[in-house]
Amino acid sequence: MAANSSTGTPSWLGAVNDRAGLAVLLEQGPLTRNRICELVGVSKPTASQMMSRLLAAGFIEERGRTSGSAGRSAVVYAARTDRPLGVALDLDAFELRATVVDATGDERPVVRRTLPHDPTERSPVDEVSRAIADASEAAGTDPDVVHSVVIGIPGYVDPGETGELFSETLPGWPVRGLRSILEGELGREVRIENDVNLAAVAERELGAGVDRDVFAVLWLGNGVGASFDVAGDLHRGSFGGAGEIGFLPLSVAASALDPSARTAQDLVGGRAVALLARRHGLDVAGYHAVREALAEPDAEAVRAGVFHDLAERVAHVALPLLATLDPGRLVLAGPSASLGGDAFAAEVERGIRRISRWYPEVVATRVDRDPVLRGARIQLAARVREELLDTVASVSLA
Repeated sequence: MAANSSTGTPSWLGAVNDRAGLAVLLEQGPLTRNRICELVGVSKPTASQMMSRLLAAGFIEERGRTSGSAGRSAVVYAARTDRPLGVALDLDAFELRATVVDATGDERPVVRRTLPHDPTERSPVDEVSRAIADASEAAGTDPDVVHSVVIGIPGYVDPGETGELFSETLPGWPVRGLRSILEGELGREVRIENDVNLAAVAERELGAGVDRDVFAVLWLGNGVGASFDVAGDLHRGSFGGAGEIGFLPLSVAASALDPSARTAQDLVGGRAVALLARRHGLDVAGYHAVREALAEPDAEAVRAGVFHDLAERVAHVALPLLATLDPGRLVLAGPSASLGGDAFAAEVERGIRRISRWYPEVVATRVDRDPVLRGARIQLAARVREELLDTVASVSLA
């Protein structure tokens, strides 16, 4: 750092104030100079200097005037959030969903695109590039100011040097060096995160994890997974694979519920839901088709039967999570759990109490739409915000 920007110098103090002023505008929305003075704790002349510097650098804009006492009005300042930007996306074997993210994390349009089933037609670089372009077009923003991307995937990437991808549902994606490939080709910072971890982020901020010290998310869909939130921090494990419980072998008691099942995935995943639905008279093939059929209003009786049987299975699958983390709350999320709702969660809780010594509160997800994408958006908004504030500080010090 240059001598004139050392700690305590005018330029350093200016950078600190400018960062604080912009942070308040991002958090609170448009404000007058007097209100900024109160929130940041600076004098009116200092606040005026802050606003002048931020206006000149293009970080804020004037957003009209507000009436004050004795007929006087004050300028209202607002943060500009059109740059830098990020794009959050999540995808599975069938569909990609993406949205632009700014420093406030406000919702913008979500674009959805069906993905090809043929691995030879899949390319991570092409798919992410198109997601950035499509999301930017939908939001009316410039794709060139997208500096970072967060991708939620059904699996995980080892954070080690090889960056090995562990996923069975991303055909055509490379199994080594995925992050470096994407960053090299896209020219943007890329973070790849497990989908259930991102769903837990959404639960922490918006759903059933709000104000909870420790909770676990059990994801029930075509795949099965878990996530552990401890005081707002996700436990990912040394290699990023914490919560990959779908591969766990079953206990003797759990195997008795379905002798053909060998793993947790076999017992409560998409295949199991489809088999239970057929057992209850629903003549539909494939998990996604079964899920759509069970969501129909006239399928209430079949749905109740399927989730009654599934609840006992889920109770057994949950036991390793309870023994490992002993959470006060277990959140059931994912397509199957969302379809089962509160009644299903209550049945799972009763099942756990029948077979174990742990007595967590079991609740259904409170994030009813695109939980993985919303978690990615929350995570990315913090990153975009930090980049913006760091830029403000560096410009003020220049």
